[in-house]
Amino acid sequence: MSSHTKVIIAGCGIAGPVLAVYLKNLGYAPIVYERLDGLTTSGVSLCLQPNGLHVLSKLTGLVESLEGGPVARLLYHSALPEDEGLLSETDLPTKLKKTYGFGMLGVERATFHRQLVEYAEKQGVQIVWGHQVVGVEQDDDSVTVKFHNGKTDTGSFLAGCDGLHSNTRISLFGKEEATFTGLVQVGGLSPTPTTGNFDHHALINVYGNGKHFITYPVNETQNSWAATLQEPEAKESWKHIEHDAQEKFKNNSDFSSWGAGVGELVHHAERVTKYGLYDRPELQQWHMGRVVLLGDAAHPTSPHIGQGANQAFEDIALLTSLLQKHNPDAKSPPTDILTTIFTEYERTRIPRTAALVEEARKQGELRVVSGVAACKERNDSYREIHRQEETIMKRYAGLALS
Repeated sequence: MSSHTKVIIAGCGIAGPVLAVYLKNLGYAPIVYERLDGLTTSGVSLCLQPNGLHVLSKLTGLVESLEGGPVARLLYHSALPEDEGLLSETDLPTKLKKTYGFGMLGVERATFHRQLVEYAEKQGVQIVWGHQVVGVEQDDDSVTVKFHNGKTDTGSFLAGCDGLHSNTRISLFGKEEATFTGLVQVGGLSPTPTTGNFDHHALINVYGNGKHFITYPVNETQNSWAATLQEPEAKESWKHIEHDAQEKFKNNSDFSSWGAGVGELVHHAERVTKYGLYDRPELQQWHMGRVVLLGDAAHPTSPHIGQGANQAFEDIALLTSLLQKHNPDAKSPPTDILTTIFTEYERTRIPRTAALVEEARKQGELRVVSGVAACKERNDSYREIHRQEETIMKRYAGLALS
């Protein structure tokens, strides 16, 4: 039975719609506000992993409806002329599915986002576009959100799911400086190669001198890919680059001549996105009063282990389970109950996400080393990747799968 307790969610990206449905299923009345005017084609892809898929599977019919490309194998190649060829391969995604019930699924971000939004709306979630959070005020019983267009709304509590550039986070903790990591990614979508022995069901890593390339399927006919390289600072916009720059990258970059399907993917890219990779300060607290942060707003991470969205889903699973535990009637909770919930949420989630953020940073540094000697040493580490399978498996054994 619904309590009609309004919960305001800032951000209708990947986490916001999922959180809204979870809350609605508990009896709350969520409303999602998004700064953009509607769906966009920004971004490239996501690799949904067992922990994230487990959370999504609790929403009836969602996982089964997703358009994506199942991943069965991981392949590691070297494009270094002095040490070229296949480094190793593993069927880890298949083992993950046998162990946890879920494997790995590549999804094109815009398609996945649209499916989440449509699913939430079908469940009766209200989504309001074109409303950017610019301020937050709260008292003992409620929180009021101010938007750039002068409008306001008041709810029981506020969940900030507004991503890397979270205004909810700024409202709580002030503006922080993002530090450029020295790495830039160029990503795209391409027709899946049909020539040679290209593996249509593999996530493929290819390593060069100061460069890294990753690709995986996102549906039956397309692969997503991302090239990481050391370049001067680029904006964190995740938007498509202009036509001339796209053509230059597709035809004249080092990647266009690489093997293992890389050159074909780059050359035939349907659109190309470029963005800088940045670090942000680690927060020791994710809430203040009746406001709490989730996903990238709380723990932004580089994409090198593909856990960003999956960790946001773990956030949702824990936060909503704590709401159910401490506020089972879904009435507007007093601030002391919210403090108990938010503190327990932080106590569990901050150590796990901090460890994964650090792991992602180290993976980025390892993948994009420069110099032949350093690259050969890196290649040797990936030749022994099978020895790390147990450690990698534990990455997925988070809260959502326990």
